[in-house]
Amino acid sequence: MRSYSNTYIFIFSSIMVIIVAALLSVAAMTLQPFQKKNVEINKKQNILTSINIESTAKDAEELYEKYIVENFAVNANGEKQEGVDAFKIDMKKELAKPLNERNLPIFISSLEDTKQYIIPVYGKGLWGPIWGYVALQEDLSTIFGANFSHKGETPGLGSEIDTKDFQSQFFGKEIFNEQGEFVSVSILKSGTADPNSKYEVDGISGGTITSVGVDAMLKDCLSSYETYIKNIKN
Repeated sequence: MRSYSNTYIFIFSSIMVIIVAALLSVAAMTLQPFQKKNVEINKKQNILTSINIESTAKDAEELYEKYIVENFAVNANGEKQEGVDAFKIDMKKELAKPLNERNLPIFISSLEDTKQYIIPVYGKGLWGPIWGYVALQEDLSTIFGANFSHKGETPGLGSEIDTKDFQSQFFGKEIFNEQGEFVSVSILKSGTADPNSKYEVDGISGGTITSVGVDAMLKDCLSSYETYIKNIKN
């Protein structure tokens, strides 16, 4: 049996490590544009879902261009921010800033000659981040549609926030009361929400912490747009 010196083994191992690292680096650089594109397409699909437009990876970009007619960012005073790409804003990073330093993205869609204002939301569930989009009708209070996603909520429990059964409850609910005060939409214990209430929906059965997370996410994120919404209404 042929034996090799320690020096030979060390040099051979080092060369192999360098070669493998180089190949992985090239693969990562090659795949990066495709990964970035997939993330963009998925984001467009989620935005479209909030206005009840179903899409696939193949037609999401076409439908997005058809229905999303404008996007921009505002600050906490409701003023548009020039030179800011709303689509590229990372809500996690923005929400970590003080309110007066945030860039708040807004997407506007047009369906059957009516306008919808789509607001991204981001929060924390039981096991990780939760996020989504809430579309408001032209009165900027009534919810037209909602879409929620998660990273690692419990299957069959908290993960149910990404189902139509949960999301459809938000249609027709309102985030401002009759006095014009911001109230958001409260997520209550499963089975306890008043079906006639404009301001509450049922939470996920067995997914209390995730439901609480969605409740907090809506209040925290939607309230950031309160000044902008009131400016438009006035």
